[in-house]
Amino acid sequence: MIETTGADGVMVQFGGQTSVNVGEPLKAEIERRGLECEILGTSVEAMDLAEDRDRFNVLMDEIGVAQPEGGTATSREGALDLAHRIGYPVLVRPSYVLGGRAMRVVENDAELERYIEEAVRVAPDKPILVDQFLADAVELDVDAVADGEDVLIGGVMEHVESAGVHSGDSACMIPPRSLDDATLERVRDVTEDIARALDTVGLLNVQLAVTGVHDPDVGAEVYVLEANPRSSRTVPFVSKATGVPIAKLAAKVMTERSLTELSVDEQIPEHLSVKEVVLPFDRLPGSDPRLGPEMKSTGEVMGTARSLGKAYDKAQDATGKPIPESGTAVVDLSAEEFPDPDTDAGEALVEGFSARFELSTATDLIEAARRGEIDLIISRQRDLLEVAVEEEITYFSTHASAKAALEALDHAADDIDVMAVSDRPKRVANWGE
Repeated sequence: MIETTGADGVMVQFGGQTSVNVGEPLKAEIERRGLECEILGTSVEAMDLAEDRDRFNVLMDEIGVAQPEGGTATSREGALDLAHRIGYPVLVRPSYVLGGRAMRVVENDAELERYIEEAVRVAPDKPILVDQFLADAVELDVDAVADGEDVLIGGVMEHVESAGVHSGDSACMIPPRSLDDATLERVRDVTEDIARALDTVGLLNVQLAVTGVHDPDVGAEVYVLEANPRSSRTVPFVSKATGVPIAKLAAKVMTERSLTELSVDEQIPEHLSVKEVVLPFDRLPGSDPRLGPEMKSTGEVMGTARSLGKAYDKAQDATGKPIPESGTAVVDLSAEEFPDPDTDAGEALVEGFSARFELSTATDLIEAARRGEIDLIISRQRDLLEVAVEEEITYFSTHASAKAALEALDHAADDIDVMAVSDRPKRVANWGE
């Protein structure tokens, strides 16, 4: 294609992980054929550095950015040694795979050994990554654009789901609401430091976890989970939520325009936008509908409103699984991912749903669901959720999404202000030139 078109440059940042993976062989083939063409934007070497866990860890240590404790293992013994040093639970996954494939949270040696067998089948020639699992952390995605010197924060997104759910399967919101100004400033500083350390020219997505948000005695700590000098699935959402076309800006800086020249600053919208995922389980009978570290979603929708509750409600409507406002509900908090019913958090869930729904007392919930007697399910039971998918019953399989559903119900009667994305004022002076 390069020979046919006589292209002067190729942008590999916009094709996700697959196109980044072909960067090095493409560069080598261009050189072998003697073509006058270059890979535009962030260098192939920097992209590879971000993918190489050991080299990336060293770089983060050099610039003073905290990371979860972890490392790579190429053997069963090495993985067990790492897990013992870090302490269970640990997050494990094969390196160089897409979508969190075969990623797991494991609690003990037996689970880790079973996992190793699976990981070898997925990526037999790659090491296994073993990381500290940051329980109760607030997870963030940050999309940014850099021109080699300056960095534009496109958007800071707070995940609705807590740690343990793949970032691609979590609903997220712009702007974030759980972080104070000092923590948000640290998030921006970390993103800018990483962009400069990787000599980023174009797009950058950084995934972060913030601990101590809900414990003022401890204080917030920002950890980097990974950084990808390429476009992320969140780029369209960020652009629509903020009015800043970060993909177009990235393309311009990759062709040697500067952010200063483009006259653009971070935009924090007054409204709140929620990205929700579309899951394929209705087309995949027998698949596990529960969310976890391995990505399962195949699409995304968006809702925007003046409150998180209404934005989340609109986003759920757009998925085709609207939150019912009345009827009969199952609130099953038996799984360890949910709070104990006797705790304040557990009581809040039960009381919140019982105030709006009649709670099912059926002895056989699966049959009750099949008979059309249940309108909403809060549970982690796989067989019950599979029936929910079959019968098109709205369900939530995590504590965080159940809490968000309650907040949505609180705002269900709010007025809907409708405005086309295209009608929002453009926020960048020179990006279209």
